[in-house]
Amino acid sequence: MDVEAAKMIGAGIATLALAGVGIGLGHIFGNFLAGALRNPSAAPKVFGNLLLGFALTEALGIFALLIAILLLFVV
Repeated sequence: MDVEAAKMIGAGIATLALAGVGIGLGHIFGNFLAGALRNPSAAPKVFGNLLLGFALTEALGIFALLIAILLLFVV
């Protein structure tokens, strides 16, 4: 197998994590919205946890994209 083809396949596999990030963000915000509609007085208390979950999930996507770019252009 050619090295360039292996790099492309590896980068493609690394970007599959971005699909997981999209699903994870949907779950985070969907569950927050469902909980906030059921108990509006508790929504401000868990908003910090919402932002923390968003930041960590988004960081995973950025790391996956970084790995894909490193595979394509550095290795």
